[in-house]
Amino acid sequence: MLTNVAVVVFDGVAPFELGVVCEAFGVDRSDDGVPLLDFAVCAPGDRRVRTSGGFSLTADHGLDRVAEADLVAVPAVDGTIDGVGSITEEVVATVRAAHARGARILTVCSGAFVLGQAGLLDGVACTTHWRHTRQLSERFPLAQVVPEVLYVDADQVVTSAGTAAGLDACLHVWRQEYGAAVAAAVARRMVVPPQREGGQAQYVARPVVDCEADTLAPLLAWASEHLADDLGVEALAQQAHLSPRTFARRFREETGTTPHAWVTSQRLREAERLLETSDLSVEQVAHAVGMTGAATLRHQFQRSRGVSPQSYRRAFQQRVG
Repeated sequence: MLTNVAVVVFDGVAPFELGVVCEAFGVDRSDDGVPLLDFAVCAPGDRRVRTSGGFSLTADHGLDRVAEADLVAVPAVDGTIDGVGSITEEVVATVRAAHARGARILTVCSGAFVLGQAGLLDGVACTTHWRHTRQLSERFPLAQVVPEVLYVDADQVVTSAGTAAGLDACLHVWRQEYGAAVAAAVARRMVVPPQREGGQAQYVARPVVDCEADTLAPLLAWASEHLADDLGVEALAQQAHLSPRTFARRFREETGTTPHAWVTSQRLREAERLLETSDLSVEQVAHAVGMTGAATLRHQFQRSRGVSPQSYRRAFQQRVG
């Protein structure tokens, strides 16, 4: 179980992406039932580094502290990617050694390039900001770059896209380690969604097109509160006052995913919460979230989470409190 996190900083580190990791793992939220982690920011040499934001910072720990961490986070390098070449071999070797001893490695945005230099992306599915995915593929041709997603969990290596996607990846780690309720508590304090849907496609620059409808955000909020109802395309389109075809197109444009995939993910997220916080049977949970029965819930849970609902409940029900 995750108890110890170290963040590696270096000259050219992006301060906002560093802040993402510090906010996700370094804040004491024990009053909300969130486990308090042993958290450290670590830097090479005299521990003083220049950020890409025009100021310097001094870390409280040297790179030797990284050897204690269960999770090692690597924030973004300056936005041009040119700063990757300035990352010292000491930093690269530290990350490589952490991986070799079994620590999990998480990167935000262009931090993935540091893993590439360490040889940790060879044959590994990964991602980075959409503006840099081509460069990542060209610089590290053995890496299996997935351009369209918000983050990739390749077991020991978790890579994420732009800044906000770093939060998505951090919340994903919280969810894996301590369950959906704890991840939701962390997200609530940061005033962000506990899990966003879709991928980077919705954020890639593209020509402006005529917009026939307002944002779908009110509809998504309504649907999240009515998961047991009929949430098929026709029902959602009617709620949004759009034709099914226009609605389906607009939905993908705004969320990067299909209505069916989004609804299924919301139902699974609510099922996680109920499995953690209630004594409802799997059958009752299934009906409460709008699925036809326990068999459907088991199928969807196994497909997306890799475990059965009962296994998930055994793993996480006692961790919430």
